[in-house]
Amino acid sequence: MLRETQNNTRQRTRALLLGLAFTLSACSPAANQGEPDTTPRFSAPALQIDSGTIIGEPNKNALRNAYFGDLHVHTDYSFDAYAFGTVATPYDAYRYAKGDAIAHPAGFQVQLRQPLDFYAVTDHAMFLGAVKAAADTSTRFSEEPHVQSLHDLNAPENLNTGSLQARVEAFTGFLPDTLNRITSGETDQRILDDIAKNAWADTIAAANTHYQPGEFTTFAAYEYTSSTDQRGNLHRNVIFRDTDKLPVMPFSRFHSQNPEGLWDWMDTIRAQGIEALAVPHNSNGSNGAMFMMVDWAGQPIDNAYAQQRIRNEPLVELTQVKGTSETHPLLSPEDEWANFEIMPFRVATTLYSEPKGSYARDALRSGLTLQDNGIANAYQFGFVGASDTHTGAASLDEDNYFSKVGLLDSNGGLRGSEPLSAGDAELVTAAGRVQVKDIGGAKYASGAYESWGASGLTGVWAEENTREAIYNAFRRKETFATSGPRMKVRLFAGYGLSDNNLANADELSAAYAAGVSMGSEIQAKGDSAPILLAWAAQDPNSAALQRLQIIKGWSVDGKSFEQVYDVACSDGGSVDPVTHRCPDNGASVDLSNCAISENLGAGELKANWTDPDFNEEQRAFYYVRALENPTCRWSTWDALRAGATPREDLQTTIQERVWSSPIWYVPNQG
Repeated sequence: MLRETQNNTRQRTRALLLGLAFTLSACSPAANQGEPDTTPRFSAPALQIDSGTIIGEPNKNALRNAYFGDLHVHTDYSFDAYAFGTVATPYDAYRYAKGDAIAHPAGFQVQLRQPLDFYAVTDHAMFLGAVKAAADTSTRFSEEPHVQSLHDLNAPENLNTGSLQARVEAFTGFLPDTLNRITSGETDQRILDDIAKNAWADTIAAANTHYQPGEFTTFAAYEYTSSTDQRGNLHRNVIFRDTDKLPVMPFSRFHSQNPEGLWDWMDTIRAQGIEALAVPHNSNGSNGAMFMMVDWAGQPIDNAYAQQRIRNEPLVELTQVKGTSETHPLLSPEDEWANFEIMPFRVATTLYSEPKGSYARDALRSGLTLQDNGIANAYQFGFVGASDTHTGAASLDEDNYFSKVGLLDSNGGLRGSEPLSAGDAELVTAAGRVQVKDIGGAKYASGAYESWGASGLTGVWAEENTREAIYNAFRRKETFATSGPRMKVRLFAGYGLSDNNLANADELSAAYAAGVSMGSEIQAKGDSAPILLAWAAQDPNSAALQRLQIIKGWSVDGKSFEQVYDVACSDGGSVDPVTHRCPDNGASVDLSNCAISENLGAGELKANWTDPDFNEEQRAFYYVRALENPTCRWSTWDALRAGATPREDLQTTIQERVWSSPIWYVPNQG
């Protein structure tokens, strides 16, 4: 009987921690997938109307600067992050983004290679602040009988990997127990409402404290955390333009499991002067649900749905720690670079996620199909990147990777990149691992962490570093995503740009004046193909660029297609006109020490390009992708530092990359 109880506890422990490590599933009782969840469990958030407005400075720089930031950051107010050992506050997160060192839950210091330009703390609205309050014995919530084992969860003496089993067992059951007690009336929901309101107010205060117009920008933001009943990820980060007038509480999964409910709420508060946008994230784990061609009720997308969605979701998170969601080898079999940092699982499981409907390029193609059928393009979005860190600190560098879930993946053994010592198997099991694998004669933790990556960042082209200017860049989709390095990319399209190579300020000014920039539409002009100006520059602290590419998608009679074109090659290479590929520039990595090839690659690549397969009658989109020379993946760095051979079933090197938002070609009607 004792053994059976212990086994049941271990199974519950693994299931819970695995769910947390994948960043939450829908934790409330499941609604029927085909029926919109319109009855809120909690009361809808009230609006808090304050006087005063934030006035942005007049535009001073028409050519715009590149700014880098992260729009997906969790701190101690997120219930899962606190359970992982995170004690970093929103204030700490902003200090980190500005260049300060802060403490990782495992005790070591983490610090950015260089400060960021903007940052948004996006703690989960669901149970906002609740676990932190349960652990604090001075709070009313800590007196609840079902949270007693959480007391002092993150006291200094408990912040160590040796306490993972006790930590997990203490947290097991918190979510369902709390929900059941609220449903039964044993716990007063107003206690949790007050905790959430106070945490939200403090999050806003932290953003305002650290906002330095012209130098460092912060946003009031949070994460709406929902999923399908099949554990398909439907999470969104909600970013507010201003902080002078905000909801007193965020809209959460408790109000609706259906993202359409979130959009209704956003439309309602926008009508009251509160501007916000939502960014779908980690769509690779959505099991096909993020970019469906039907609505929540299973009806085909119509104009009303499409227009509401794109009004509220002009951007998508293309890359983050839980993998990259640009495309998948099964969706893009002729794209040799499609197999980049693929995280194959659904949220909160090790069940494989259906690729169709889970990746951005496929969604862009679906949007063209909608337009061919006379419906607005629900998927005419721009690209951003983010970290999804749960320690307050973005982990962006392959050679200094500390992942995202605090104590649970704080070293190579837990991450699956280093062989386990004889006594580590139980520790790995406690940390939510599915199994310990024998790989190449050594035992490794294996689950999902090894498929994660040191990613990513959002880049924007904005006139200045202020909330107004950067938020306006979000809205016009003049954004780009990187897998971590601070590469820059530009894309323009126009009809009078044949001699323009973006070589100087005058040519850049002409591109803005005579063309459209990334995130925009270009209207057909007779039967002429628009000229595309593509440009990318390397991160001086990372590897040189190998190739510059344009990815095209187009539609014919309701069917969509895609093609990858190399348009500029490093090291004097020329694009083959038949294969549309650059020759390999010979760059390599010495896996004994991760040294990379010197004197190969380019600091800058650019192209003045016309689509050789252009058809003026076909809708199309174009975006830029630039690839670095190969470098060591984080798992290889971990192995080398441990004196081990890199794990044979993991990629040893990667090619970091940057993606521009698309430009859409619109054919003449008639």
